[in-house]
Amino acid sequence: MSPTAQAARTLKSALIGQVRAVFNDQARGEKPVQRRPEQSLFGPQSVVWRVHGDVTTMMVGGVAALLLQMLHPAVLAGVWDHSSFRGDMLGRLRRTARFIAVTSYAAREDAEAAIEKVRDVHARVRGVLPDGTAYAADDPRLLAWVHVTEAVSFLDAWIRYAEPGMKRADQDRYFAEFARIAEALGADPIPRSRAEADALIAAMRGELVADARTREVARLVLSQPAPNLAVKPFQALAFSAAVDLLPDWARRMHRLSGPGLAAPAVRLGTGGIARTIRWAFRG
Repeated sequence: MSPTAQAARTLKSALIGQVRAVFNDQARGEKPVQRRPEQSLFGPQSVVWRVHGDVTTMMVGGVAALLLQMLHPAVLAGVWDHSSFRGDMLGRLRRTARFIAVTSYAAREDAEAAIEKVRDVHARVRGVLPDGTAYAADDPRLLAWVHVTEAVSFLDAWIRYAEPGMKRADQDRYFAEFARIAEALGADPIPRSRAEADALIAAMRGELVADARTREVARLVLSQPAPNLAVKPFQALAFSAAVDLLPDWARRMHRLSGPGLAAPAVRLGTGGIARTIRWAFRG
């Protein structure tokens, strides 16, 4: 093997190791989710497999989705009152990423077990908002909000950093396929096309609120320490890309300023990282 090939192999191995360390909790014995083409809920020809398999775009989309989700007071209350996210934000992001990976790529029985586990957790999350309104994590409309923000954010990050020319028909297929998970979790209504997703977000905007707790969550998300120094520059860029991905109205509600004049640099840098990580995992 030539020195150049050896250096490339070493770099690939290092990148793969860093990515796996971020997305798998070694203390809990987690290992990367194994793809089961013939046994999974979707399969390698699905758009879900295409979109959910990109590390960088899923991280950017995942952070953007979380910022959108927290704008709904009942979703925020469920997280605020019933989780340890303030001391383990990375853990929450990691668990979400693992759920998406398992339900997208693992064997059907593993995907169904993960869904049932989440349903069981949701069934126990109940509370009262500061204004006295009762909330429940298994409320179909709240589940619909969580789902649509994830779907739109994952897909928009994919389009921006992996497939800018993605056909509208493929975008619609993505929503139709991903709806299977939303339905299994009990969400309603469930968007099955880009138009339906945009309409649902527009319909729910009147329920969204940005207050001190909302902004505290945004601060915690965006100031989350990197797991190690090697990941720190990538994380900072990905978080800036996530804020850049948000709709203008969501940034205004959070009082977040976008990259502004730095947006081209953020997009160029994030795109470069995405291509590099795809190169590393390509073998």
